[in-house]
Amino acid sequence: MGTLSNSEYKDDSSCFHCGLPIAHGATWSVRIADVERAMCCPGCEAVATTIVGSGLSDYYLNRDGYSANGGTTSLVPDELRLYDTPEALQQFASQSDDPDCRDAVLCVEGIRCAACVWMIERRLSTVAGIVSYNLNVATGKLHVRWKESVAKPSAILIAIREVGYVAYPFDAAVHGQQLQREGKTLFRQLFVAGLSMMQVMMYAVPVYLATDGTLEADMEALMRWASLLLTIPAVVYSAQPFFRGAWRNLKNRMLGMDVPVALGIGAAFLGSVVATVTDKGDVYFDSVTMFIFLLLCSRYLEFIARRKASSALDTLQNALPASASRITGYPQDRQEEVIPAARLVEGDVLIVKPGEAIPADCVVLEGHSEIDLSLLSGESKPQSRGPGDEIEGGAVNATQPVVVRVTRVAVDSTLSRLLKLIESAGQAKPTLAVWADKVATWFVAALLLFSIAVFCAWQWINPTHAWPIAIAVLVVSCPCALSLATPSALAAATDRLLRQGVLVLQSHVLETLHRTTHIVFDKTGTLTTGKPSVRDLRVLGASGRIECLRIAAALEAGSAHPLAHALIEAANRETRGLVGSVGLVASNVDSVAGKGIEAVIGGHRYRVGSASFVEELSGQVPAAVQASQFTAVYLGGEQGWLARFELADRIRDDAADVIRHFQALGKQVILLSGDEQEVTSAVARELGIAVAYGQCLPAEKLAFMQRLQEQGHLVAMVGDGINDAAVLRAADVSFAMGTGAALAQTHADAVLLHGRLDAVADAMRAATQTMAVIRQNLAWASLYNLVAIPAAAVGLLNPWLSGIGMSLSSAVVVINALRLRRIPKARFKAGHRPVQEAVLPPIVRNA
Repeated sequence: MGTLSNSEYKDDSSCFHCGLPIAHGATWSVRIADVERAMCCPGCEAVATTIVGSGLSDYYLNRDGYSANGGTTSLVPDELRLYDTPEALQQFASQSDDPDCRDAVLCVEGIRCAACVWMIERRLSTVAGIVSYNLNVATGKLHVRWKESVAKPSAILIAIREVGYVAYPFDAAVHGQQLQREGKTLFRQLFVAGLSMMQVMMYAVPVYLATDGTLEADMEALMRWASLLLTIPAVVYSAQPFFRGAWRNLKNRMLGMDVPVALGIGAAFLGSVVATVTDKGDVYFDSVTMFIFLLLCSRYLEFIARRKASSALDTLQNALPASASRITGYPQDRQEEVIPAARLVEGDVLIVKPGEAIPADCVVLEGHSEIDLSLLSGESKPQSRGPGDEIEGGAVNATQPVVVRVTRVAVDSTLSRLLKLIESAGQAKPTLAVWADKVATWFVAALLLFSIAVFCAWQWINPTHAWPIAIAVLVVSCPCALSLATPSALAAATDRLLRQGVLVLQSHVLETLHRTTHIVFDKTGTLTTGKPSVRDLRVLGASGRIECLRIAAALEAGSAHPLAHALIEAANRETRGLVGSVGLVASNVDSVAGKGIEAVIGGHRYRVGSASFVEELSGQVPAAVQASQFTAVYLGGEQGWLARFELADRIRDDAADVIRHFQALGKQVILLSGDEQEVTSAVARELGIAVAYGQCLPAEKLAFMQRLQEQGHLVAMVGDGINDAAVLRAADVSFAMGTGAALAQTHADAVLLHGRLDAVADAMRAATQTMAVIRQNLAWASLYNLVAIPAAAVGLLNPWLSGIGMSLSSAVVVINALRLRRIPKARFKAGHRPVQEAVLPPIVRNA
């Protein structure tokens, strides 16, 4: 059979995907190869969108026949096999630690509750070759790992389709469009239900208000039939999500929260139809329409809340621009060409204009500008960047155009690495969430049995009340509140923390952090900036302070040593704006490894470096020079000694406040460092830390952490650097500085993106508030069900009041969780109270 080319495509009256006729007025379409192609149904549109969004448009150019209809069947094998090709795998699946395994993130549509997750995960457990899987109910993302030699992506997608869900490789743009369509459909269903409810209530109110004999039988029958006709659109169209969800659950032998809802709607509607046709008994059309409307209101509110809860992540995923302006012949030729950002390679020279996003990690070649890093680090203040400075991909150029050179392509950029860390987040379920999911599943089964028992009981007590009371019991229960209590709160809190510069990678962080008893800090790069700075300058000769700084800066001008940068930075800081602060120029520069630098300035020879090195030129060391606990750098000339600079790693501005904050909360703060004990103790004294251990090897840090845990303590670790990776992983909860080594970040439970310690205090505050909200949600859901179900069972609630109760229960849970999106930054108290000394294990030195 030959290839079905575009020219052989029938016409616009047939579906481009499956070839079936298109109904009059149908508006479904997909842009394929820059041409808008008509589709016959939402199913074909969804399948075609997935194929195009995954970069597989060539399928339509090479196919030899039309596809099966997307609205009636799953993807046909030929289409699914497209995902198995090496090109497609490269786009959506990454290589894992195991060479034979692949990792991918799939987007699953139609996820509603824990029952949906259970069904999909149970089906995936039967697919050979799948190593691990985790489906997040709040985001609809499935993280899956499989063995390439055994399983194929097509097998995973087919398995998900078999239980009634649509899955496709996650793409931010496609996912955004899908959410937009889902929102519009949900709103239309809500509108139809609301319109039906208002019209039905117009006929129901006169019947309720009429007394015996004031309403003629014919008029009452007419109102019943009118209510029936107006209820049909709400039941047939607006209630589709509940009936589809219930059917899917029952087909897979699973009791989800849609089952009692669908049974309640169906029973009330069918009972009312029978009463209308036979003209005997009560009708509940007003209750049915109101119930559907209120449930859809709750679901729409939940939909909006979920989108808000992931808004920070959505913003990050769309931060990198689609195109870039490349300078082709730099520096001789400044001609610009616009190319896709995905085609950039290392070494490309770009021009980034004000307001544009940086397409990849770059270094500035020309120009000075303010760079907005808020998306990457949560830091709201723009940072100044000039020639030689690095700029991360995803940052926004705020003021002036700059010329930059690409140092890492888009897929390896800082933002891409950050997104990979985010995608790995949330793959495990917190203990509370697992418990709530199990309770919700058993809750539905118990509810159905209880409804049957109530119906039977009322059949014996008063048969006329049996049907409406059984419906009220089905309707009033709210298992969804239990299922939503934890994920909605965690999603809202993690979204807010991401905006404040804290990337939560593991689900247990907020659940564990508020219970910690000990906070262990590394020193270098954590409590300190990781860069040396001049702490003190002692003049030893006739030259003044400023003059000594200028001479030292001139000597160190060509050095890349960290100590040289500290001297130059101190000189720039203290001479800025002073008359006569023009930099000096050194000649005949001679750098002696391990000792210092010698050069000529203004006809005089100077040296900067160790005491012994300067002594060779300037004579005997002055008696006033004493040993220091900090690194000392000396300056001298042919005329004698000039100055001694004391350099040390500068303590972070917010470190003392953070330490006092945790001490005020009753946490035991400990400092572990690999530096000398004397230096470590000095930093601890300055910050008010009572317990400090220096000269700790990585193995000794790990052993100390494990002994604390053996004593029953919960330990949080804040560290930076490769040597902290092991202890970060061993801690009950751990934070890595965003400026630290990538290995440390991937071994930590959370990353401080902007490198500020006060973010740990923000996380502690968020953890306390999140657990409080989760407990409130679970308590509310449990209390509501304990009160509402018995009330409905004894006849105190009719079906429409039950519908209001259930909707309010879900709304309260979601709205309460959304409060966590407004967690303020932690405010530190001025002082701190003493902390009782704990019995701490000693540091065991290696023999």
